[in-house]
Amino acid sequence: MSGPRGVVAAGHPLTAAAGAEVLRAGGNAVDAAVAAMLVSFATEPLLTGLGAGGYMLVHEPGATQTLLDFFVEAPGLGADPAARAALVPVPVSFGDAEQEFNIGPASVGTYGNPAGACAAAARFGTVPIDELAAPAARLARNGVTLIEQQAYVIEILEEIVTSTPECAAVYAPEGRLLRAGDRMRNPDLGDALERLGAEGSAPFYTGEVARAIAEWLAERGGMLTAADLAGYAATSREPVRVSYRGREVLTNPPPSAGGTLLAYALALLEREPGPPSVRAIVDAMVAAQRERTSEFLEGLAEPAFLERFLGSRLGATTHISVLDADGWACSVTCTNGECSGIVVPGTGVHLNNIMGEHDLNPLGFHKHPIGLRMPSMMAPTIVLRDGAPELVVGSAGSNRIRSAILQTIVGVVDHGLQAGPAVEAPRVHFEDGVVYAEPGIDTSELEAAGHALARFRSRNLFFGGVQAVERHAVTGAFTGGGDPRRGGVAVVAA
Repeated sequence: MSGPRGVVAAGHPLTAAAGAEVLRAGGNAVDAAVAAMLVSFATEPLLTGLGAGGYMLVHEPGATQTLLDFFVEAPGLGADPAARAALVPVPVSFGDAEQEFNIGPASVGTYGNPAGACAAAARFGTVPIDELAAPAARLARNGVTLIEQQAYVIEILEEIVTSTPECAAVYAPEGRLLRAGDRMRNPDLGDALERLGAEGSAPFYTGEVARAIAEWLAERGGMLTAADLAGYAATSREPVRVSYRGREVLTNPPPSAGGTLLAYALALLEREPGPPSVRAIVDAMVAAQRERTSEFLEGLAEPAFLERFLGSRLGATTHISVLDADGWACSVTCTNGECSGIVVPGTGVHLNNIMGEHDLNPLGFHKHPIGLRMPSMMAPTIVLRDGAPELVVGSAGSNRIRSAILQTIVGVVDHGLQAGPAVEAPRVHFEDGVVYAEPGIDTSELEAAGHALARFRSRNLFFGGVQAVERHAVTGAFTGGGDPRRGGVAVVAA
């Protein structure tokens, strides 16, 4: 057909460009999202990768919407807990805020990205997976010139990326941390991506790569075993659905926590007429945060938990968003946590540290049952208007994911902003009794209400990395916004 083929927003220019190229060649939104996802392993390797996990929300025209869950599972099948290594705490500074993360072999959970990419391509795609993986493999081998935002990620994660010789060889070759303008090469990752395209996900779960990873970790006190990997599979779920201002918002269901809490916050704001104030948005964040109790987290895995939860109350990560001209929509969020510092030689796989993230283990480390999908904050989201995708949105940012998405939806739906300005608008976030605020937020209402405030001096990736695309309900025009906090861009495939 003539006219634009769609729009892609992603956390790196090359990531978005790869997806847009697939749209131009006739692929659908899922093809574009998978191609972009694989390229992100080369362009945003500390945020995602083959050793990471994620979720993909798909709207297929004329069909039921599906959430494909390929997030990280708690490992330990056949492992001896007494041999488990200690987690290694690492402080990470965002300039105006600091968080502590934990790395090392014991922080690694059962990864899902290889399974997810292949499952999505097989179920929804029209382009062979080897074609989708080829550009990513070339980039990994030839190298990617570091943009400022990705260099900043390497800088703030310096203690992690230099924690092992294997990791330092990628991010601090010759003993110097890579900087903006340097070329980052990872030939092993290129080989692994080519292998994924040729053989699918099997080598990473039951084959040679899986064996190498399990053996490397077992020798160092990790809990991820060959049995954990062999038993892993991507799974489909029914998305959360909540009404907001005449739209239907679809997002990530249990056992993920983020989508449920986002839906709850939207439903609270829906009760009030007109665009919500900053105080109303923060109040919704406070209410959602209060619900994240031990009972809430333990109940996520129970059947019908979502209906009971909402009914009784209402009465580092990267994201890719895609819309195409045929009505497909795809929202995919992946994370490596902050990464574990464990790069298994010869595999190209930098493993996640999900088991060492405080945000995902609020009840304590190593307490999740073996095989349980971890209760992530990730919430890939699609907003439908009269049954058609109007806005596709998602974010990076750990606990800030749901607040970043919430404010982007409010910006588009309540304030009539296009996706780009909505993504760029200043944000607030509530956590642990403190409201964090970017410059440009009027905090007078919050101060009057007695909130403790932590003001940032500039926009910061602490507040997430939203990637959003939209299609105008009347004109059909495509627009998008890539988050400048993370180097994101949007590309219309003309």
